[in-house]
Amino acid sequence: MTGRGWLGKGFATFVLLPFCVLMAFPFVWMLLTSLRDQNTIFNGPIIPRSFSFKAYSSVWTSIEFPLHFWNSLWITSVTVAGVLVFSTLSGYAFAKLDFPFRNTLFVLLLTTLMMPSTALIIPLYLELKSLGLLDSQTGLVILYISGSAPFSMFLMRAFFQTLPDELIEAARVDGGSELTIFRRVILPLTRPGIATVVIFQFLQTWNEFLIANTVLRDTDSLPLQPVLFTLMGQYSTNWPALTAGLTLSVVPVVIVYVRMQRQFVAGMMLGAVKN
Repeated sequence: MTGRGWLGKGFATFVLLPFCVLMAFPFVWMLLTSLRDQNTIFNGPIIPRSFSFKAYSSVWTSIEFPLHFWNSLWITSVTVAGVLVFSTLSGYAFAKLDFPFRNTLFVLLLTTLMMPSTALIIPLYLELKSLGLLDSQTGLVILYISGSAPFSMFLMRAFFQTLPDELIEAARVDGGSELTIFRRVILPLTRPGIATVVIFQFLQTWNEFLIANTVLRDTDSLPLQPVLFTLMGQYSTNWPALTAGLTLSVVPVVIVYVRMQRQFVAGMMLGAVKN
């Protein structure tokens, strides 16, 4: 590498390093706070003099952490799977199939993205009540899938459009059905797009609070985030227990991102390189 290359790389590191530290500081503070005593939260050093795991055992039992963790895990997993099915099928149809009113239907679906979720809570609540799905995890999953599918469909349509039509035409000439072409030819080539949808959808569903707290009234059915919110008191908060719960809740998100980061980065870079 030339001297100019080393200089540019050093300058980029010098500029980006403070931003990395700034972004990582909240997570580091959360982790350190979960390992310190309650009376040293705001008057002790940033790095505690002694480490304690009492907050983890406390939050594990006080809010029935395993139960609500499982609720979040299965609700999120089913939502991600449902969104993937709808977004890949509809994205492929809008990108590669020709049918009447294709563009009109696509625009109509995109208009649903313009409505803030908070403005739809009351109508959705009444709709679930009329269908007998209120206070039901099934109703919550239906809301999550229907609310997230249009955006994921928009992403997958963009990925499908990058694929050459000659691949599909050659598969059709060989006698492949449309479903076979989609499953064996198209899907393997769109793994970066699928990884992008999985990461975005997993993060969004795992951290969702407002809709879950509105739809579900049975405490045992609640996912993790609304239950962690109950650790915040009106006059005092057990910060070690709260940050311990938040630290544990971050683990699945980190695992999903680490497993799919290569495909995710490839998907983000796909539109930046021309063939």
